[in-house]
Amino acid sequence: MESQKKYPRVYSFEFFPPKTDEGAAKLRATRNELAKLKPRFFSVTFGAGGSTRERTFDTVSEIQHDSDIEAAPHLSCVGSTKDNIREILDLYRKENIRHIVALRGDLPSGMGQPGEFRYANELVAFIRAETGDHFHIEVAAYPEFHPQAANADVDIDNFKRKVEAGADSAITQYFFNADAYFGFVDACEERGIDIPVVPGIMPITNYTQLARFSDMCGAEIPRWIRKRLEACGDDRDAIRAFGADVVTDMCQRLLDAGAPGLHFYTMNQAGPTRQIWERLNLG
Repeated sequence: MESQKKYPRVYSFEFFPPKTDEGAAKLRATRNELAKLKPRFFSVTFGAGGSTRERTFDTVSEIQHDSDIEAAPHLSCVGSTKDNIREILDLYRKENIRHIVALRGDLPSGMGQPGEFRYANELVAFIRAETGDHFHIEVAAYPEFHPQAANADVDIDNFKRKVEAGADSAITQYFFNADAYFGFVDACEERGIDIPVVPGIMPITNYTQLARFSDMCGAEIPRWIRKRLEACGDDRDAIRAFGADVVTDMCQRLLDAGAPGLHFYTMNQAGPTRQIWERLNLG
């Protein structure tokens, strides 16, 4: 963890592009509430195979023009062509976007081929070749290792390729075991990987939804947390109260150990993230 302590703290919040006008209005209210906390940036997700491309662009453009917070669009390359990606990069440059989260992304259902990019390191290299140093490039990291990686060493090798291709910093998949993050960062240091790796934080508000997400992405919910959440049954207030305790304690441990910030997966809600923020006395 020693290399992480030298980096300035960066706090950021992630949104997904809304599908309806009502969703857009709710996100606007969430964004305005969280903007008061003065994060470094708001990131906006990008659906499989570019399925939310226009909605992602519209959301990012609104953030860029209507707030004082930097917008950081996600860009996934699976199912895309170089021409697609080049067009999107040009649009973002025209909007004066300077920050991108570059991901491989999931292959959309029914799509048999990944397109011209197979891996995120190829996307990072392409962005650098096309735009030089215009963009600060974030990439993904997996403290509990990518579910498709053959083993831990292979996963670290894949991460190193993204860094060597030109990544500036990384955001992790969410986790609930701080030791997994510490172990991952130590493994990176041993390989000479030297960029800030910011922990991704998922507030706990809905156990059923969280269990489904976690099964899909390979994030482990420790057994003791599962059992406590199961014991809450349908008591959403109890789930939120316990979840806030667990996640706040983990965040404090991460920050005390030198983590270079926190990236909150807000699920387009202000309350759960703000509660953790305030309990951490982040400002």
